[in-house]
Amino acid sequence: MRLTALAAAASALALASACGAQDGGPTAASPQAGAPLETRPANAPDQQPAFPGQTRAPAVRTERALAHTVVASGLVEPWGLALLPDGRWLVTERPGRLRIVTAEGAVSEPVAGLPAVDARGQGGLLDVIPGPDFADDRMIWWSYAEPRDGGNATSVARGRLSEDGTRVENVQVVFRALPAYDGDKHYGSSLAFAPDGTLFVTLGERSDAPMRPQAQDLGSHMGKTIRINADGSVPRDNPFVGREGALPEIWSLGHRNVQGIAIAPDGAVWTIEHGTRGGDELNLDRAGLNYGWPDVAYGVEYRGGPINEGVTAREGTEQPVYYWDPVIAPGGMTFYDGAMFPEWRGNLLAAALKEKHIARLVLENGRVAGEERLLTDLGERVRDVAVGPDGAVWAITDEQNGKLVRLAAAD
Repeated sequence: MRLTALAAAASALALASACGAQDGGPTAASPQAGAPLETRPANAPDQQPAFPGQTRAPAVRTERALAHTVVASGLVEPWGLALLPDGRWLVTERPGRLRIVTAEGAVSEPVAGLPAVDARGQGGLLDVIPGPDFADDRMIWWSYAEPRDGGNATSVARGRLSEDGTRVENVQVVFRALPAYDGDKHYGSSLAFAPDGTLFVTLGERSDAPMRPQAQDLGSHMGKTIRINADGSVPRDNPFVGREGALPEIWSLGHRNVQGIAIAPDGAVWTIEHGTRGGDELNLDRAGLNYGWPDVAYGVEYRGGPINEGVTAREGTEQPVYYWDPVIAPGGMTFYDGAMFPEWRGNLLAAALKEKHIARLVLENGRVAGEERLLTDLGERVRDVAVGPDGAVWAITDEQNGKLVRLAAAD
């Protein structure tokens, strides 16, 4: 598909009138502030939250009108979005292409030098992130479904982006999830650098029933959050270093399919993961803890019926900070720290694939105190979200004609 850039002025004019304040959240027909934003019936109506506010947070609304601009289109199933210091965007396309997109919408040819990906099902080229010292060394990291003997698995590679942005050089695979599996689902995988320079990698448990138990197996990377050094070596203070039978890269366990991670201003690690029919989770992801899957979960099986008899709590497992039932199908997420919306600072912005919006989550004392749906009028699967230099929110849509979109104040 031919890649196109839309004229910013014309696009902004047309889309502001098309979207207007509806990009900002509930309309007059939506729940009023203070009432739960989610009004659909739950898939598991008999399940109860473990504490008040764990699900169905009150609706909140941004008072200023918002409008979105489609900056670029024609991207094929874009997956990862990352800002470069010069204001351009790294965008991955799941079939295996990395592109650079300017703030004006000019889309590069595919960046050369990336390794082959297995793009079946949910696999392919996944997340991308510039390193903390990109301005000096031009290093980037990316995750992908790597073809292996016996199937495939998530891997992370790094390389130097050439000065002209046309290729990556000196490519090195720094992490390979084990074991390989001949499947096409639940690879994770989101990347985030912590303030100490360590790299977090989120992984799925590969979905199929025989693989689910590996989320609880410390001898497998499946269903884990991983923490490594930038070169792939293991940080000495990882929680399972030195434990017999445990892979030392593991940070936490008991996850289903984590496709979003964000580091809070205080350094805390937050992850967001897909549930089944119900049970999408937002977790405060702490070292050495077990987040339960598949032994405990909210929601029900895709085919109907309880997951492990419907157990939602068990000693030794952590509760999610927040869960959705029905699901929103979360993708990437970020903390908002921009100047355009000072009232949003410290909020989490999470991409929603199934429900086609950006979820703005107001956090207070480690809990979700309010929820708003942004970018609702675009009507496309939102895969990843980021904050631009001026505080506008940018997103990519996971479609065959995927888009790079800018959401900003209309006034």
